[in-house]
Amino acid sequence: MEKTEHFKNELEYIKDPTIRKFTIKAIEDLPNYFFEIPASSSGRYHPKYALGEGGLLRHTRAAVRIAIELFRMAMFNYFGDEGKDLIIASLIVHDGRKSGHTKGKHTVTEHPLLQTFSMKKNKDINSILSKEQFDIVCSNIDAHMGSWNKNRKKEEVLPRPSNKMQSFVHLCDYLASRRCLEMNFDVELSNK
Repeated sequence: MEKTEHFKNELEYIKDPTIRKFTIKAIEDLPNYFFEIPASSSGRYHPKYALGEGGLLRHTRAAVRIAIELFRMAMFNYFGDEGKDLIIASLIVHDGRKSGHTKGKHTVTEHPLLQTFSMKKNKDINSILSKEQFDIVCSNIDAHMGSWNKNRKKEEVLPRPSNKMQSFVHLCDYLASRRCLEMNFDVELSNK
């Protein structure tokens, strides 16, 4: 299966064709392991649907779905269509290098920075969006871990969200990781 087929439904929610093209290129650049590993290497930090084979993919799709559901609320209209598209793009690839550039045994704390580094060095990806749009996506990804931004030495290695969009991306990722919340992937997304 082609990598982008996994996100067929989610990509349909990106209205801007340029942002959709960027997201497709970023998905194609994801390491193969992204589509195979669980969202949590220990199994302690994510709900059942995000564990086992393909768990990280399901976690990512759940984070996007949460964003789409929250977009239905008037309180998030301030993002506008472009902002919503950039959020969806950010969420689709936010954990793209969760186990490192190559598949490692555990989650790499700095995985957001590895993902944005990979996109920054790939001309086929970084040249699609405007510089401002690309910087927004990268900053959303870099800050998506929120307060879980420290390495094992308790040093802050990731930025915390510093604006509403970064906080929203973090919120969607956070909710998709809560063990008390399960996702029903059989229910179709709708534009209503």
